[in-house]
Amino acid sequence: MDLTGYIPAISTLRNVVDIALVFIIVYVVLKLLRGTRAVPTVVGIMILAILYWISVTQELATLEFVLRYAVGFIGIAIIVLFQSEIRQALIYFANRFRFPILRRQRGQFGGSVYDEVVLAITTLSSEKTGALIVIERKVGLRNFVDSGVQLDARISYDLLVSIFHPETPLHDGAVVIQNERIAAASVFLPLTKNPEISRELGTRHRAAIGITEGSDAIAVVVSEETGLITYVESGAVHRNIDAPKLRKLLLEALEIPLIEAQRESAAIKEAENETS
Repeated sequence: MDLTGYIPAISTLRNVVDIALVFIIVYVVLKLLRGTRAVPTVVGIMILAILYWISVTQELATLEFVLRYAVGFIGIAIIVLFQSEIRQALIYFANRFRFPILRRQRGQFGGSVYDEVVLAITTLSSEKTGALIVIERKVGLRNFVDSGVQLDARISYDLLVSIFHPETPLHDGAVVIQNERIAAASVFLPLTKNPEISRELGTRHRAAIGITEGSDAIAVVVSEETGLITYVESGAVHRNIDAPKLRKLLLEALEIPLIEAQRESAAIKEAENETS
C-alpha cells in the first residue's frame, strides 16, 4: 500500500513548524495528565477507539453501531470529567505567555510585606497552631473571598497570628491575600479530588492543593498536629520547609527580586530603630 499520499512533505518551514506545534501540545497535555485521575479515563477512551477500529475493519455491525453513537457523547463526558484538568491546562498556557498588559502590578511594599507572613507562619509553626494562607497571583479569587469574612487589612504579623488563634472565630478556614493586603479570613476552599494524595494530609493541606490546582495561587499550610510548614504551588507539595526556604519560595513565586526584598527589609528595620 502506497502511503506517500498520506504523509505530508516536511521540506518547507511551515510543515516543520506545524509538526513542532503538535508535538509541543501533545507533550504539555501528557505532562499535565501524568499522575492525575485523568490517566485511567484517557486509557479507557483509547480502548474504545481501538474497539471501534476493530469493529469497522472486521465488519462487526452491532458493535460499530453502538460505538458510533457513543462517540457523540464522549466530548461532553470529557468536559464533565476533566473540568479541573482543563482549567489547570488553560492556566498553565496563560502563565507561559506573559504580556505586559496582563502582568500584575506589585504594591508599594514589595518583598518586605511578605516577611510578616513568614514570621507569622514561623510563630504558628513553633506553637503548633494550624493555619492556611493563600496568596492570589494573576487568577482572581474573588468568588472565594466573597464567601469568607472580608477584612481588606494591611498584612501584619500580629493580625495573622491573632486570626489563627484557636479561640478566635476566624481561625477556621483560610486567609486570602490580594494585592499585598489581607482580603478575607475564614474562607473555605475546594478540596482536591486527586486520589493519589497521601492520607496523612488533612483538610487544610487538601484545601491548599485544591485551590492551587484550580488557579495559579500559592498556599502555605501549618500542620496543627506536627507544626510542619508546607508550601503548595500548582498542586505540588513541598513539606517540612524552614523559614528561609519559605521566604525564598514566596519571593520567587511572586517574582520579587531577592536583593530588592533584602534592601526593603533592611530599610524598614532601620526606620523602626530610628523611631524607637
